[in-house]
Amino acid sequence: MTDQTTPDIIYTKVDEAPELASASLLPIIQSFAAAAGVSVGTKDISLAGRILAAFPEHLTPEQRIPDDLAILGELVKTPGANVIKLPNISASVPQLVAAIKELQGQGYAIPDYPESPSTDAEKAARAKYDAIKGSAVNPVLREGNSDRRAAKAVKAFAQSNPHRMGDWSADSKTRVASMAGGDFRSNEVSATLPAAATAKIVLTTPDGTEHVLKSGVSYPAGTVVDATYMNAAALDEFLAAEIDKTKAEGVLFSLHLKATMMKVSDPIIFGHAVRAYLAPVFEEFGDEMDALGVNPNSGLGDLLDRVKGNAEIMSAIEACMAERPPLYMVDSDRGITNLHVPSDVIVDASMPALIRAGGKGWGPDGKEHDAVCVIPDNSYAPVYDETIRFFREHGKLNPATAGTVQNIGLMAQKAEEYGSHPTTFEIPADGVVRMVLEDGTVLHEHAVRKGDIWRSASTRKAPIEDWVTLAIDRQRAEGCRAIFWLDETRAHDAQLIAMVKPILAAKGVADKFEIMAPREATRASLETITGGKTCIAITGNVLRDYLTDLFPILELATSAKMLSIVKLMQGGGLFETGAGGSAPKHVQQMHAENHLRWDSLGEFCALGESFKFLADVTGNAKARVLGNAVDVATQGYLDNDNSPQRKPGEADNRDSHYWFARYWAEALAAQTDDADLAAHFAPVAAALAEKEATIIAELRADRGQAVDQGGYYHPDPVKTAAIMRPSATLNAIIG
Repeated sequence: MTDQTTPDIIYTKVDEAPELASASLLPIIQSFAAAAGVSVGTKDISLAGRILAAFPEHLTPEQRIPDDLAILGELVKTPGANVIKLPNISASVPQLVAAIKELQGQGYAIPDYPESPSTDAEKAARAKYDAIKGSAVNPVLREGNSDRRAAKAVKAFAQSNPHRMGDWSADSKTRVASMAGGDFRSNEVSATLPAAATAKIVLTTPDGTEHVLKSGVSYPAGTVVDATYMNAAALDEFLAAEIDKTKAEGVLFSLHLKATMMKVSDPIIFGHAVRAYLAPVFEEFGDEMDALGVNPNSGLGDLLDRVKGNAEIMSAIEACMAERPPLYMVDSDRGITNLHVPSDVIVDASMPALIRAGGKGWGPDGKEHDAVCVIPDNSYAPVYDETIRFFREHGKLNPATAGTVQNIGLMAQKAEEYGSHPTTFEIPADGVVRMVLEDGTVLHEHAVRKGDIWRSASTRKAPIEDWVTLAIDRQRAEGCRAIFWLDETRAHDAQLIAMVKPILAAKGVADKFEIMAPREATRASLETITGGKTCIAITGNVLRDYLTDLFPILELATSAKMLSIVKLMQGGGLFETGAGGSAPKHVQQMHAENHLRWDSLGEFCALGESFKFLADVTGNAKARVLGNAVDVATQGYLDNDNSPQRKPGEADNRDSHYWFARYWAEALAAQTDDADLAAHFAPVAAALAEKEATIIAELRADRGQAVDQGGYYHPDPVKTAAIMRPSATLNAIIG
């Protein structure tokens, strides 16, 4: 162990389906690890946990919990860090408010979320809550760059058992719509700082008054600093035109943003879309809706809840929606539209799902239709546009023969984290925004209007150099095509290219890499995998996020099965377990039918790598035996198709953990590298095999019935354990 208090491996406590699964899987992991002298502990980075940690002064001593995210943030900067990170909620405001209300109902006297803070106490509470919402976890933990790819066993299984792909028609009306100007892409400026500097962000209004939006923003030498803004008037004009155009085309209207990671900019853009879709209603009843507390940024669902008592407004909404193009639906049966909740439709998951379905989305009539996919900012929309064009021309991808796209992602030290840091603003008045260095140098400058969305991001030199080195290592290991997804005509990318090319040349590998703009790189990658070959996408942070959903969903049907390794810059390891975009739907089914469809394959992949990394760092040979046996168990799990199924009565997540434990025990009993481990696990393996029928019967005894966890965001651990560990026989064998 690294010390007396830090476990060898940290397994994060999170939310929703992944946390439900942990209640079943983690005891198995801890039991098996203990046999090798390996301790596995937990740290709470769940939404509820982060809320409670932020307000200790409002809680009783018994209710207070440590700030585990801050503790982990320090741990990942140490050489001994070994963290398995499960997907956590990146909360939108509606999710945050719901979690607060649930905690208050459980007796935690935390403050309400102040929509319009006026007192000092409300402003302080709002600042704490704003630090919790959105992608607040990843920038803290990701102190390294990302190596994401399909594990060989997972890819082989996907090719042998290809998932269903929707058919693409050459005359499909599905398309991507983006702004032609006035967006973040077109207004971006970027510079590389020759020396360390501190900047302030200042808005100067026409009367000469300076309003400091942010001060004391520090950058080390070599940092790439960007600034840009979205013109709100241009956005409104674009949205109005696309609504009319979609109506004329007779297809679904859909909006694809990331109002979680881009926690300041994208909720505002989402609100503009809600207002544009219901423009006649806002024009007629704007004052009444303001009085009712309507905030379009919170979505159509919140709006309808606030105005439901006003028959006149409700009638106007119904009349307006009847005249508008039908909306892409999140849940047709429940009437949940694309515009209901900002966090319901996340672009990196929603666009691949639509593309995989042949360009089809569900409409309010419960049928599939072509759709206009509105992605206002043109920075990365061309990736999805080119993918749609490619499949419209060539037909659907064949998962049985498709190659694979791996990803090396630049994300260390909050690289490109626009939206997750406090340098994004909705401009309060007309004027000029400037980034001013401490010596008076104006680094960046934009003339803006009230309501525009201005933001800045930065990327440090050391992570860029580490990213290029990681790409070189991965290309050398694979010997395949490798592409830097960088656009020389984009301000930020031009700065990166100026750093990347000299490194490649100095290493003597410039001929091994290509540099392409995202649109061209998309087509090149699709052509490569259509031919059954492998290629590596070397991308910035946001594209890493998008592509590690897009290509896995096309290749494997899900991104939750990816091997995701973050090589921390100080020598530690962070092992991520895939995407959690489907987690809410899984929880809904679990609560209604006691059936959890979540697949823990991503956790299995991360676990094996974590044990092997521990062996490398500490010299614990038994940990390597555990890790190698995890790989054998994962292969057995796939070969025997023990993944959770869709319907109650079939195998679910708990069944899959039984099979994983059994294959793991059998692999450990059969290996010859460690006689003590073989002797320890031989009776475990025998008991798991002998008691198979009993265990499966106990696991499935109450399937199909509603269950109560005692909470959604902050469930009762005793109730959850009872639900997720219903087999007394399995529990006794594992211990």
